[in-house]
Amino acid sequence: MNARLRLVADRTAVAGAPPGTAGQPPGGGPHEEPLHEEPGPGAARCLGLYAKLAAGVTVVTARGEDGPLGMTVSAVTSLSARPPLLLACLRDGSRTLAAVRARRAFAVHLLREEQQELAGRFASPTTTAAERFAGTDTRQVLGVPVLAGALAWSVCLTEDVRRYGDHHLVVGRLAAVHVGGGRPLLWHDRRFGALTGPLPDAVG
Repeated sequence: MNARLRLVADRTAVAGAPPGTAGQPPGGGPHEEPLHEEPGPGAARCLGLYAKLAAGVTVVTARGEDGPLGMTVSAVTSLSARPPLLLACLRDGSRTLAAVRARRAFAVHLLREEQQELAGRFASPTTTAAERFAGTDTRQVLGVPVLAGALAWSVCLTEDVRRYGDHHLVVGRLAAVHVGGGRPLLWHDRRFGALTGPLPDAVG
């Protein structure tokens, strides 16, 4: 692979352990509980390890009681092709997680490298749901708010939700998919990054 990871300045990163998924842009709420030490390596050392995991940056959205909800997430991965399943890790206590459980559907958006501001907005713990969606073209797909302009997106039906520690594993069955072109926004070492070098040939 001749692509390289280029780190760029992160205006939203904070010192120490960011809230939300460990090592991702801060996507927690204003009432975060402090991390408690458990037997084994300390929380700070574990978060230091997690920060070294390079990941694509995504925004997960769902329909809440009073309108659309969403949060920035970096812990999203494919799980199965047959049936088509993906897995997302959402912070315990988030309103987006509650909507995913209640409505049994959500959308995952893989962000482009140009969408760093959008990632920061959906990660900010002081930004309201209305402010996160303000000025962003949004449409409804299977009753779920979908953001325009993402590198790719999928609307998923909630298959399973299980709590592990301070996060929940959410398994979704892909019900609608759109894949565009461009470069992904990445998260590594508590900073946003991007790939450099030629893009691979498109697959038909």
